[in-house]
Amino acid sequence: MTSPTQPTDQPTDQPTDQPTDLPTLDGLRLVVADMDGTLLDERGDVPVGLWPLVERMRAAGVVFAPASGRQHATLAHMFADLGDDLLVIAENGSYVARGGVEVSSVTLERSLVVDAVGVVRQLAADGNDVGVVVCGKHAAYVERVDEGFLRHVAPYYLSLEQVDDLLAVDDDVLKVAVFDVNGAEPVTAAALAPFRETHQVVVSGPFWVDIMKAGVNKGVALRSLQAELGVTRAQTVVFGDYLNDLEMLDEADASFAMANAHPEVLERARYRAPSNAENGVITTLTRLLDHHGA
Repeated sequence: MTSPTQPTDQPTDQPTDQPTDLPTLDGLRLVVADMDGTLLDERGDVPVGLWPLVERMRAAGVVFAPASGRQHATLAHMFADLGDDLLVIAENGSYVARGGVEVSSVTLERSLVVDAVGVVRQLAADGNDVGVVVCGKHAAYVERVDEGFLRHVAPYYLSLEQVDDLLAVDDDVLKVAVFDVNGAEPVTAAALAPFRETHQVVVSGPFWVDIMKAGVNKGVALRSLQAELGVTRAQTVVFGDYLNDLEMLDEADASFAMANAHPEVLERARYRAPSNAENGVITTLTRLLDHHGA
């Protein structure tokens, strides 16, 4: 496998693939992993090798938490085997839960939802192949219901409701997610860029752009989780691959970018792990646990 470099004092140092030692932590206490492109394999499945590692971490007093743009219901289903101890960073940091109980959440004002949905509707009217998901606490909502669009949405939103009008939804909205079949950055991200003046707008995957409350990201959510557990950044390991993982990587001294990560993520992380196709989280975690005698 590829091996990381020793970090310097600057978290933006670019990792290389030259062999060297793994990071020495101040006691390994918390492991947080992004899902798509990071922990999940190429089929979008949780690697079977994770489950024995989670049991090994539990026995050593190390907490594992998935962190994703996916909704809480989806993550809770995927990691149901972890039981009541499950810790989740969902909706790109706008919702954090422990054992199914909310730890923190940040919701959007209705005016933003109205404006964002309006922009996406106009993009579609102009001939762009886009769709919008309004992500609430109780469910995710869509008004575009063709099979092609739903096939891309369903893996991320287990609790999904089809509605005639998104603006009639009565729920606390955590996030507005926009899917662009032709890629998020060229058209959709540019169209949503004006919202950056007042809100958090992030390209969360090759085809997705998410809008959240200003200051909301996985990094803020991770700090909340660390405070909840009494864990420091020096005791935290984070794995990520895309732009919505950047702030989260900053909150751990041992931050790993997957080999398949976005260039900005490769520059930001202190260490590098093999790609998700090579089970990079599993192999790196195994080495870390061996290294720390856990």
